[in-house]
Amino acid sequence: MPIRILIADDHGLLRAGLRALLRDEPDMTVVGEAIDSEDTIRKALELRPDVILLDISMPGRGGLEVTRFLRKNLPGTRILILTVHEDEDLLREAIRLGASGYIIKRAVEAELVHAIRAVSRGELYIHPAMTRALLKDLAPPPSEASPVEPLTPRELEVLRRIALGYTNRQIAEELGISVRTVETHRANLMSKLGVNSRVELVRYAREHGLI
Repeated sequence: MPIRILIADDHGLLRAGLRALLRDEPDMTVVGEAIDSEDTIRKALELRPDVILLDISMPGRGGLEVTRFLRKNLPGTRILILTVHEDEDLLREAIRLGASGYIIKRAVEAELVHAIRAVSRGELYIHPAMTRALLKDLAPPPSEASPVEPLTPRELEVLRRIALGYTNRQIAEELGISVRTVETHRANLMSKLGVNSRVELVRYAREHGLI
């Protein structure tokens, strides 16, 4: 059975162009055209197409409201948004409301045909120019850098003992290193943490829960 398609767009020339394009596809047939939101809903309920090519800027309720209504009342019909808007927020909202695809009107003919076949199979199709928006949503949120992330394990050991009031010699004896090495670690700590004294090192350690 061919894919039964309803074209919903208020521009007659575009509808004629789409109809001519799809006429050449043996596995597709255009069963109707709609010129505004109410016309789209009425013909969708009457014709029950497999796929609706839906302009997001339809007169009346608009494409998003039509998408919401049809996903609730015609769950078996796939909605492929066809729009000039390369807008990430519109893309997210359309997908959230149940659209099966989002394709830009400047897409080449082969892309549109591929998109129709994809959504008719139950797949999600996003125009390549817009996929970055969804990939951005799927990426994990940037984690807040740890206040001690730049410090080495040895520097942390030295910082904790400084905060506890150890002298350089006591730190050296406990860690089995030289006093000069402790002084080097302390200088590195001040440089990395942007502090200028032992007192500020102690305050930093306490404020960040290191003791």
